[in-house]
Amino acid sequence: MTRLDVDRTDIQAIARTAFAPLSGASYLLFRVTDPREARRWLGDLRPTRLADLTSDGMRAAIPEATQVAITAAGLAALGVDAAILNRFGPEFVEGMAGSANRSQRLGDIGANAPAKWTWGVGDREPHILLMLFAGPERIGSFEAGARAVAERSGLTTIDVLPTSDMGGVEPFGFVDGVSQPSFDWDHVRTPGTKADRSFTNLVSLGELLLGYYNEYGFPAESPTLDASERNAGLLSPATGAPGGRDLGRNGSYLVLRQLSQDVLGFWRWVAKEAAPAGADAQSLAQSMVGRRLNGAPLADFETGLPLPGVEPSRRGVNGFLFDADPDGLSCPVGAHIRRANPRTGDAPAGAEGPIDNLLVALGLTTRRQRKTTSSTLPWEKNTTVWPYLRHQDDAIASARFHRILRRGREYGTKVDPTAALDPSTPDPGAGLQFLCLNANISRQFEFVQGAWLANSKFAGLTGEQDPLLGNREPFPVPPVIPAPQSTDSFTRPGAAPDRRRATGVPRFVTVKGGAYFFLPGLAALKWIASL
Repeated sequence: MTRLDVDRTDIQAIARTAFAPLSGASYLLFRVTDPREARRWLGDLRPTRLADLTSDGMRAAIPEATQVAITAAGLAALGVDAAILNRFGPEFVEGMAGSANRSQRLGDIGANAPAKWTWGVGDREPHILLMLFAGPERIGSFEAGARAVAERSGLTTIDVLPTSDMGGVEPFGFVDGVSQPSFDWDHVRTPGTKADRSFTNLVSLGELLLGYYNEYGFPAESPTLDASERNAGLLSPATGAPGGRDLGRNGSYLVLRQLSQDVLGFWRWVAKEAAPAGADAQSLAQSMVGRRLNGAPLADFETGLPLPGVEPSRRGVNGFLFDADPDGLSCPVGAHIRRANPRTGDAPAGAEGPIDNLLVALGLTTRRQRKTTSSTLPWEKNTTVWPYLRHQDDAIASARFHRILRRGREYGTKVDPTAALDPSTPDPGAGLQFLCLNANISRQFEFVQGAWLANSKFAGLTGEQDPLLGNREPFPVPPVIPAPQSTDSFTRPGAAPDRRRATGVPRFVTVKGGAYFFLPGLAALKWIASL
């Protein structure tokens, strides 16, 4: 496998940093009205690059930052030929709201249906996303200036998505951003080898950026141009395509969804539901999330494991597996963190030997059971591996093929759980501007959303969706025979009073808009502007 050098001058910086020191942020959604002027505006734009960050590539050493992304409809409006556009991923070309089938798989039905969105459909479908980051004292003027320039340059504003700085806490009150993958910028891994059978938090760069090698050991699929096509010389040579030029290289696909969170409804429901069982609202809420309010995992399974890609300082909140809690007695199987990142590998951590190799080759798994025994692995003391076929485990795909890099920001007013229970507390109008990057929308974002979060049969469960993000719509969508199954339950196993199966769980999150974007490298942006 040929290692591809990372060009820090060609990659938009959001691929490496969340711009956390720049706590003010604004997302501007535009449509192209004058392609020529809009291309000139793009050509003059100077997105913040990896090369503009500090030497460790993780922090912005700048007072403000700009990033830009373009939808498939936007590329067409800017003059990209349909034949070239169709070389992008089909999900990107069709768009998030492009078909009823896609909406069904994403859970965008009922109250979440695109027909009810405030932006993202019809003449409210964005062409360009301009992301602005600055300190709270200057984000307002930064936004006003950038918007004025854009509107003088062939663009019209369809929406401005504001954000709030809640101090690293999402609107429901939980510390956020704890379980992020690390990407292999230094190419220390060789994907597809035996060492990759266990869960790893260190993921190949091709899962984030187009043109680099992904977890399958192949270059992430990227749109290419023939060298003879117009202005193709502006682009880098394509990997594995002699004579081709790579339009996607150093770029990524960006997913943006505006998620409105019913903060008051969430805390009032968990308080009402917990009371008859003699439990408290916070305990039930934490079991639904799978973490404590401070971000720490729930008790009774081992943390602090030296997992690849987890920094030593983060092992207390991110260095753990679910192997020691297979039945969800500590962290429910349907909890949000187990659905969003099941922490599964091709085989359980430490599993090896001829029987394990055979099971993996057959696409089956093993179950690890606690025994008093020795182990050479520091996180497997008092543990032994017994071959055990378990269909619930086998139903969950290896996590490393489906990781996404989240870059969202909260919006609205922060309300703590105690205030949320007060009947006099007004609606904070809070939510999340969910934003993530991935190299394959179908295999990464859409898989996580459809197969893990919205799936009512995740890991062998029945009638449950993600307790936070589920739409609660019956499945399959009626009319069907037999009758559709409800999806509004949540199972909290364990000893009384914790053991309970709640039914009639309300919808706590509603989609207000969304779109798929291409986050181009700087060379690709120059090519688009040159059309």
